[in-house]
Amino acid sequence: MIVAVAYAILCVFAAAIVRGFAGFGFSLLAITAISLALPPAVVVPSIFMMEIAASIHLLPSVWREVAWRAIGLLLLGCLVATPLGVRLLATMPAAPMQVALGAVVMVAAGLLLRGFALQSAPGPTATLATGAVSGLLNGAFGIGGPPVILFFFASPAGVAVGRASVIVYFLGTDLIGLAFMLREGLIGTPQLGLALAFLPALLAGNWLGALGFRGVEMATFRRWVLLLLTLLALATLTKGLLGLAA
Repeated sequence: MIVAVAYAILCVFAAAIVRGFAGFGFSLLAITAISLALPPAVVVPSIFMMEIAASIHLLPSVWREVAWRAIGLLLLGCLVATPLGVRLLATMPAAPMQVALGAVVMVAAGLLLRGFALQSAPGPTATLATGAVSGLLNGAFGIGGPPVILFFFASPAGVAVGRASVIVYFLGTDLIGLAFMLREGLIGTPQLGLALAFLPALLAGNWLGALGFRGVEMATFRRWVLLLLTLLALATLTKGLLGLAA
């Protein structure tokens, strides 16, 4: 057990570096790696709490760059559509939707890597719709981030605004999810204990990743973010294909 926890702490540290640098990717990377050694029922709530702690830790440094109006509309759309995503999870096979999601995100990230960008910021309707798609995916798969990441990194607002806004958006969705987890009794002593063990590694990795962001050129940062998004989409696509083959 001690070896498994030590391994998990190293995974949290590595994933936190990515989170501090890019503003996203912590949960998927950490859960995928740690679930090889510890039960998902303990890992997922613990990492969820770490995701919230990571966002709070970064919040003071990004507060002034957040696109607050867009965040409000995105969270509203997410909140409205999340129950529909949960319904889809209960009634539709996950694998085909995961394949479609992974393919669409990979194509969109590829276009952005090739230089595609919106000429103006999306309006209220498009922003609400993006939040709704995010909520739909979050309810169905627990991975509502890609639409919002693409939304900000395709806009003319700039990568610093995009990174800051993504951090705050995930804080909002994570707090909503935490309320549901507490209501369902999914957070107890084992999850809290593991979260406390993870906290120093999270803070250290978060700080190191944020330090790397301050020293990187914006074009390079944007490229790294889109490459990371492509890798996460590839993981989703592979998971869906394996589900179809099973």
